[in-house]
Amino acid sequence: MRVRVAVVGAGIGGLLTAIVLRRNGVGVTVYEQAPELTEIGAGLAIGANGSRLLRRLGLLESLAEVAVRPVRIQFHRWHSGEVFCAHPMGDAYDRMFGAPFHTVHRADVQRVLAGAYLGEGGVLELGRKCVGVTEDAGGVELVFADGSRVEADVVVGADGVHSVVRDAVAGPDRPVFSGTSGYRGLVPVDRLRSVPELGFEPDRPALWLFPGPGRHLISYPVSGGRLVNFLAVVPDTDWTLESWVARGEVAEAVAAFDGWNPVVRALLGGVDAISRWALYDREPFQRWSSARMVLLGDAAHPMLPHQGQGANQAIEDAVVLAACLTGAGPDRVAAALHRYETVRRPRTRQLQLASRRNRECFQAPDGPAAQARDARLRQLPEDLAWIHAHDVRDDVDKVS
Repeated sequence: MRVRVAVVGAGIGGLLTAIVLRRNGVGVTVYEQAPELTEIGAGLAIGANGSRLLRRLGLLESLAEVAVRPVRIQFHRWHSGEVFCAHPMGDAYDRMFGAPFHTVHRADVQRVLAGAYLGEGGVLELGRKCVGVTEDAGGVELVFADGSRVEADVVVGADGVHSVVRDAVAGPDRPVFSGTSGYRGLVPVDRLRSVPELGFEPDRPALWLFPGPGRHLISYPVSGGRLVNFLAVVPDTDWTLESWVARGEVAEAVAAFDGWNPVVRALLGGVDAISRWALYDREPFQRWSSARMVLLGDAAHPMLPHQGQGANQAIEDAVVLAACLTGAGPDRVAAALHRYETVRRPRTRQLQLASRRNRECFQAPDGPAAQARDARLRQLPEDLAWIHAHDVRDDVDKVS
């Protein structure tokens, strides 16, 4: 007997899980609280550990049409803007890690995945906000804000950092505040062409990172190169709203980087609107699943953005979970979910903790700490191999 899977959340992880399950003959429905899939969000990076999986699924080509493939990553002095370290990307990155690196708008990724899922006959129900989950020996019941109820054999909680499914699986948790907030924005690239210090080359897109004492900024092009995305992280104990779409003030962002180089100020001041995001994560969870419920992506392992791995880990989760659930009858669901958790928890725990450490690296004070950081950044490709060269298919095979 085939299991019926309900996926709560139509983000990257939820949609990809549904795509793979459906292709493997598993009945699945996706429930999304938003009334429509919108342009909300900002930029993200898809590294080789994510892109190789999308390529195998035949999804990378469509994504590449709206993404950007940087040809280098470069690190700048916070005060002068001088490049003190750079590494080739593009073809060099592909050769090193076995798949490409892309920067892309989150909405474009969601659009590509939703198009593939719906185009293959997948069922996506919008305007369905899950407010409760109840599990018993016979299955799981989802309760929605409109009072309606749905039963399933398995529920996948892909509903983000404020996950309702997580509360049902692991109980309430306490977010860990980093003491920082991030300003996010998207700058039309035409507004940056007149900034000579940027060294803007339309045919040679780059990923720029400006580490500095107590704060840092990372930026890269998205949306086919039409927009430049940035995340500027500052110390902040007053702004505690855990939402990456809350509105911030452009003037406050610019003032927070007073004395920094002209490129940073041009990026921050070049937006029409800016969002402000209090940066939280969670301590690694001891439990991701029950007999019939399981967590994925930010619902399972919310992490700070300083390794650029949030979306990639959701992609890895989706592929592993689908592999574990495929072929599992109702009496084997609990074992399949435990297998998924066994595969994924150690790696995501490492990345959660590494993301915390990276903030300290990017925000080191001038002097010996910054010199140690510079030495580490010069070894960056080697240091990133454990993340970007990883293939989760090997993990699944080990616990088959």
